[in-house]
Amino acid sequence: MLDLCVRFGEALIATGAPVAETTAALLRVASGFGVTNTQIDITFISITASIDRDDDPLTKVRIINTRTADYSRLTDLYRLVEDIGAGRMSLLDAQSRFDQIITSPHPYRRFIATFALGLMAAGVVGMLGGGWLIAAVSAATTMLIDRVQRFLRHRNLPYLYQQVIGAGIATIVALLLLVGRDLFGWPMSLLPPSLVVAAGLVVLLAGMATVGAANDAISGYPLTAAARSFEVVLNTIGLVVGIGFVLDVGQRLGVPLYLSDTDPSGTPLLIQSLCGGMLAGAWALASYGRPRTLGLVLAIATAATAIRWTSDSLGLGPAEASFLAALAVGLLAAMVGNATRTPSYVLAVSGITPLLPGLAIYNGMFEIVNADNMVLGAGQLVAALAIGLALAAGVSLGTYLGEPFWSQTDRFTERVRERARGTRN
Repeated sequence: MLDLCVRFGEALIATGAPVAETTAALLRVASGFGVTNTQIDITFISITASIDRDDDPLTKVRIINTRTADYSRLTDLYRLVEDIGAGRMSLLDAQSRFDQIITSPHPYRRFIATFALGLMAAGVVGMLGGGWLIAAVSAATTMLIDRVQRFLRHRNLPYLYQQVIGAGIATIVALLLLVGRDLFGWPMSLLPPSLVVAAGLVVLLAGMATVGAANDAISGYPLTAAARSFEVVLNTIGLVVGIGFVLDVGQRLGVPLYLSDTDPSGTPLLIQSLCGGMLAGAWALASYGRPRTLGLVLAIATAATAIRWTSDSLGLGPAEASFLAALAVGLLAAMVGNATRTPSYVLAVSGITPLLPGLAIYNGMFEIVNADNMVLGAGQLVAALAIGLALAAGVSLGTYLGEPFWSQTDRFTERVRERARGTRN
């Protein structure tokens, strides 16, 4: 039983589950097999499970080696936890089903995931007011980035450098569009280079553990939260470095990028909302979410995008508007997830993808490198950081508020929450 618990924990963390939810899930699994004195300790790279016995205590340790977005597998694992916790499975049946989930192939082939990332980039462009031609260029660029990163990943290049190269490719394409404009004279509004970079950055930012880090911090796991946060910051710095390097090279070669005028407010709210839902659904598809999950994500993200841009038109700042939209995402994810047996984390992480600050990061680096305005550029990057923190805080609060209305908190979840409160009833 203890071996199954730590393997369960490794699989949940590897597919993106927050530490608090994973801890509660493992306690539920142990209780389903009649063991109620289990202690679970999870760090960023390991899981320790112990059974407290006076005469002969048992302890198992499992190292977490990989992390990837696989929402179909994560959903199946959560449902297996529910079945075990309800006492509907024997240990042998549970082990057999767990092995089947872990070894089963993805529901889609890899080229479909690559196409979904391209569709996601096109959704970003549509949401920011771009036309179909720049959407097609952004989609092709993003698919190229995915294939290059996949090639590098199979050669064990650290993810930080993959982010640098991915952001660099998007910025190189933007420079090439600028060269093409000078050669062929097409209007800047036809192929605005900044939208290519912004779309690429949103795709590269998607799936980062920002929400999981915030959840861990709020739930009383500061060590894991700090590790996840540092990983997010480091990978975001990789994006900044990739953009800055290519911008600097372009400037030295006499091809400085221009900050294209993009006015999302000119795009009808319905179009923005539908594009937001489309890009969120595309991310869920790229992460191997099943059709029902895609539909739920599309609906939640469409509503969140509408809230985001409506709040913006009412005069709220980007961080405040993002917080309200993320709050709605967390609330809807908790309610819909409990009603459909879909992990709320999957719905929440996918639902906030239209709100990610890709354009703000690019604008900041442009001001620093091309416009030589360190103060304004640093302000843009701080604004992007504020948006990221607002998204994480909003989703976490929304999920917390949504759960009590739809499901009774069991003793395992309450035990985890006691750690966050620092009290025991």
